[in-house]
Amino acid sequence: MILSTALTFMIGCICLALILNLIRLFNAPTITDKILTLDTMTVNTLALVVLYGIWAGTGLYLEAAILLALTSFVGTVAYCKYLLRGSIIE
Repeated sequence: MILSTALTFMIGCICLALILNLIRLFNAPTITDKILTLDTMTVNTLALVVLYGIWAGTGLYLEAAILLALTSFVGTVAYCKYLLRGSIIE
């Protein structure tokens, strides 16, 4: 009972955070702010996937969250490297 209530509350909070991130993404003044917002959205999505895995009672979603985290990290590094140097691959 408590676990399902806590999961529902957490999913609601993370969905609210995703909506606020979307608003920030469209209103961000610089490209750096947009990259930071996208990274934050990925972290929130990871949390949603992990919470869904807890709700479903399986560890499969944890592996999917790890893959998503790795992909997000590489993407963020690529964006930042492109902003700093103008190219991704040297």
